Amino acid sequence: MTELGELGLSSYEEQVYRALLVTGATTAADLSTASDVPRGRIYDVLNGLESRGLVGTQPTEPTRYRAVDPDIAVDRLLAERSRELADEWRRYRGVARSVRSNLLPSAPADASVWLGSLGGEEMQTAMQEHTRTATESVLATVGPPYEGASWETLRTEVAAFLDNTTDGVSVSLVLAGSVLEVLPDSFPDLVEAAPGTFEIRATHTVPVSFDVVDGELATVDLPHPRDPGDRLGVVGVTDPAVVEAFEREFESLWAEATPLL
Repeated sequence: MTELGELGLSSYEEQVYRALLVTGATTAADLSTASDVPRGRIYDVLNGLESRGLVGTQPTEPTRYRAVDPDIAVDRLLAERSRELADEWRRYRGVARSVRSNLLPSAPADASVWLGSLGGEEMQTAMQEHTRTATESVLATVGPPYEGASWETLRTEVAAFLDNTTDGVSVSLVLAGSVLEVLPDSFPDLVEAAPGTFEIRATHTVPVSFDVVDGELATVDLPHPRDPGDRLGVVGVTDPAVVEAFEREFESLWAEATPLL
């Protein structure tokens, strides 16, 4: 594909526009010959270019066509392409919202609680899919129950979280000081090798582990009532007021935390 093709011109449209830059104002018949575009197509192509502001006409008999200045033409094509991409981005955001609500382990229709122990296979899968849906940002705190668990228990979930963020996603983590004691010396290397852009801070105490994805979904870990090194499950919340409250809590912890990586 040519560069003009990437900006949205078909091959015939590009041939006609480039020919007009050489010939100057000319008739459709002469332009068909100059551009090698069949006469049966030349008017459709010219009308399309004119509607997009890339070709102008002169009120002669027969009508003569002229190319607009290349700088203006490229700006118009770029603006047109930008609008198309913005529409696509909004559509993908809608798809992501829909997918995100279906990727955590199946829950009853009237509930938003997913049961799963720390490091369990079902929650490892949930973590992979949950993190993969992020398109802009992930804000996460890591405290209980992670601070009471061994690295062997945490390893699969940490790997799922790190490895399934995507390029372009900004990830901000606040770790409880006691969690740092559990992490291996290789943890900085694991973060460095992960997709996404990570910024990590540490603070003395994190009251609860939660994350906020794209400012639209908050998930909160429920520590196990009998085992400080395990979780009972995860609660997913999409209510805007609740998600905003968790974002404010994260910002407060972030401001008090010390940069780590």
